[in-house]
This record gives sequence, structure tokens and C-alpha cells, in this order.
Amino acid sequence: MQTELNDDYPGLPIALLAVNAEGFESGNDAIVEVGDLPILQDDASTDVWGLWGASWRDVVVLDADNVEVYRFNLSVYDLANTANYDHLKAVLVAVAEGSPIPSGP
Repeated sequence: MQTELNDDYPGLPIALLAVNAEGFESGNDAIVEVGDLPILQDDASTDVWGLWGASWRDVVVLDADNVEVYRFNLSVYDLANTANYDHLKAVLVAVAEGSPIPSGP
């Protein structure tokens, strides 16, 4: 999706990255082999998952001030479903543009 967003909206500041939960470091090599997102490895001192109340496969959308404005769980809304994919993409674009977040999926 990052490449598509870069191609379709080159002027928008949209950056996707993965945050791997503390304790799952052993899977980092496998993650790198199957994907191309930058990965932040969470740890006890940073505790991103805890601070965000994150669940497995959450997409947390932040605004320009790094404030959470939307949450989308990929276990509930599989991106293989075109409507879910299109909705998440529309949310990312809307947040980057400062527009209202679309309802759905």
C-alpha cells in the first residue's frame, strides 16, 4: 500500500511502519523476508503497545501531531477484501489531507 500511496499521492506525508510487540523479536527476520515495511521493535522502556493499548494487527493512524485519530484491525477487516483495503487507504489519505475521516468499512 505504501508504494501505491506514494504513486497516487506523492505530495502527501503518509508513512507506514510496523511496530513489533516486545517479546516477539525472534520473528523479526521472518517479517523482513515477507514484507517491506520499516519495523520498530518495541521494548519495555518504550512500551508503544502498552501506551497505545494495541491489539495484534491493529493499524493505528496518527495525525501530523502524532495523535491517534483512527484504529483499524486487520484481523477484523482483512485487506484482501477490496472494500476494507479501499477504506483504509481513504482514511490514510483523508488524515494526511486534514479532511474528515470517511465512515466505513
